[in-house]
Amino acid sequence: MSIDPPSIPHLEGQPEPHPSGPSEAVVLLDQDLVKQLLEQMELKFVVDEEGDLAAPWDQFRTYFMFRGEGDQRIYAVRTFYDRPYNIDDKPRLHETIDDWNRRTLWPKIYTHTHDDGSVRLIGEAQMLVGGGVGLEHFVSSTVSWVRASIEFDKWVIEALGLDKDLEPGPEEGDDE
Repeated sequence: MSIDPPSIPHLEGQPEPHPSGPSEAVVLLDQDLVKQLLEQMELKFVVDEEGDLAAPWDQFRTYFMFRGEGDQRIYAVRTFYDRPYNIDDKPRLHETIDDWNRRTLWPKIYTHTHDDGSVRLIGEAQMLVGGGVGLEHFVSSTVSWVRASIEFDKWVIEALGLDKDLEPGPEEGDDE
């Protein structure tokens, strides 16, 4: 994915954005505006049973959702990583994701333990949007959050040494 936020064309139905500063176009975010951005980013997405937008990748899926009402309305980008971990791995996971959370602004990562005892990682970034938000801010934040979600997946594989598990090793009987 190689998108340059300032190069994203004018979004349908919204005022033309200005370069930056106090004259930046303020928009009321809605799902249609998010859909337009995802299409321009050339991301495939679906609408789930709860009405949220979801963009699937091989090892995770990212949701674009709105919660709350009025001035307290929040736009959240939440990524659910599919790789399961054992409950015994939780202390090591906490150390690893604490390192990520100290080093980066987003997404903030946390663990979720399922009823079956498996542990999954979730990343999240949020923006208060009830009173409107600068169009350029929305675009650049969403693009950055998606990129960071992808980067986290790569980073955690390396940080936990999981890349060794992903590489094909020599077949039994090979002379190595």
